[in-house]
Amino acid sequence: MRSPAPERASMPTPHSHMELVDTHCHLDLDAFEADRGQVLERARAAGVTRMVLPAVDAAHWNGLLRLCRDQPGLFPALGLHPVFLDRHGAGDVAALERAVERHSPVAIGEIGLDFLLRELDRARQQQLFEAQLEVARNAGLPVILHVRKAHDQVLATLRRIPVAGGTAHAFNGSLQQAHQYLDLGFRLGFGGMLTYARSTRLRRLARALPPQGLVLETDAPDMTVAAHHGERNSPEYLPYCLQALAEVRDEEPEELARQTTENARAVFALP
Repeated sequence: MRSPAPERASMPTPHSHMELVDTHCHLDLDAFEADRGQVLERARAAGVTRMVLPAVDAAHWNGLLRLCRDQPGLFPALGLHPVFLDRHGAGDVAALERAVERHSPVAIGEIGLDFLLRELDRARQQQLFEAQLEVARNAGLPVILHVRKAHDQVLATLRRIPVAGGTAHAFNGSLQQAHQYLDLGFRLGFGGMLTYARSTRLRRLARALPPQGLVLETDAPDMTVAAHHGERNSPEYLPYCLQALAEVRDEEPEELARQTTENARAVFALP
């Protein structure tokens, strides 16, 4: 998806006492191979003290787990992404169950349904989604949802297979759907798209929601902020997302930093 035109802004000044949680970034991917250490340094300097790293396929689990073991403040989520159906094998859900028992991730994710891409088999997506919800339910873990053009289907599935809450990543549904997720114990993720002035519908939604339902995310290396349009996204840009959220809600960034960090810590049981 193409982002709107760039709108440059200076990096928001981090406050020494402000801690942020990036609830969704893919720091383990090859896009960060050359400078991952420097990215982490800059993110921490910007106040991003914790990052949740969701997996996309079984082939990346070991590397993701190793990175989270080696670096403080990084927390793994394990799952099978609906967009990458061709990468998932018949035994991957059973392997997920074993990996969860062995490695104790903070969530199952990134999982869900993507009905935007018409070439993806919807029945197979649904089967994979339900199987992973069962894994999450049995383990007592929250889930990290990827949902495009499928919110009603996802909500109906969550009512049939309830789990310990989680996050709806890059939420772009309606206000009514948002409240249904909140009622099921979910928080809603807002990131780079909120920094674009043309994202009027998303901004209205972010303004209307209760503060207890909000978490921040980057989805790095994708969905970058307006100030870095056309570039690789990075967890170090999370303060831009905080600033945009503060502006649309007419609230103090420090208070929203505290609230969103508290929300993230609660949903993922972060230290």
